[in-house]
Amino acid sequence: MIELKGLTKSYVTPKGRHYVFKNLNAVLPENKSVALLGKNGAGKSTLLRIIGGIDYADAGQVITNKSISWPVALSGGFQGSLSARQNCRFVARLYVSTEEEVEYVVNFVEEFAEIGKYFDMPVKSYSSGMKSRIGFGLSMAFNFDYYLLDEAGAVGDASFRNKSQKLLNELKESSNIIMVSHNLKDLTTNCDVAFLVRDGKAEYFDDIQNAIEVYKAYAN
Repeated sequence: MIELKGLTKSYVTPKGRHYVFKNLNAVLPENKSVALLGKNGAGKSTLLRIIGGIDYADAGQVITNKSISWPVALSGGFQGSLSARQNCRFVARLYVSTEEEVEYVVNFVEEFAEIGKYFDMPVKSYSSGMKSRIGFGLSMAFNFDYYLLDEAGAVGDASFRNKSQKLLNELKESSNIIMVSHNLKDLTTNCDVAFLVRDGKAEYFDDIQNAIEVYKAYAN
């Protein structure tokens, strides 16, 4: 379970302080994969980053004893002058304790990403699709209770998307997903319940299909 307690987040703009949400309270249920729905600018990705601990609320708490990944789409954190192999080794050393585990992570990503010789070339030479493959694979290489997916469900061409979705299906047997996506099919496939983020609040739905219908009516 993840409890969001009294979260307030704001940014200073030329027109004054903009509040993404004020005193937001929500409980993400146990053993459920969660979709975050909302219009552009509603605060979905901001909320995901706060849950993942890479952004901070002005006030309030994220309360949980579960392990949570970084947002999977966050491939911008790679050091461009280093290769994927070197980036993966660096990240692995932050999360695992033995060289054997580090090698497992690196080998997992190399096999999953399927980018061949580019795995040992500088990341700055990669296409956005190649970076997505590395970022997705690296996140999936660790055991988390929750995986945060920000517009990063199954990635790549049709064949690779099938491979990615198969991996997500395997992970969901022992873990959960919190997903932000405008691809409603990805949300339906991967999530059980949903929160509709609007007007600084998060409205809970215990049925993903019901949430999507309400979101469609609201978004239109």
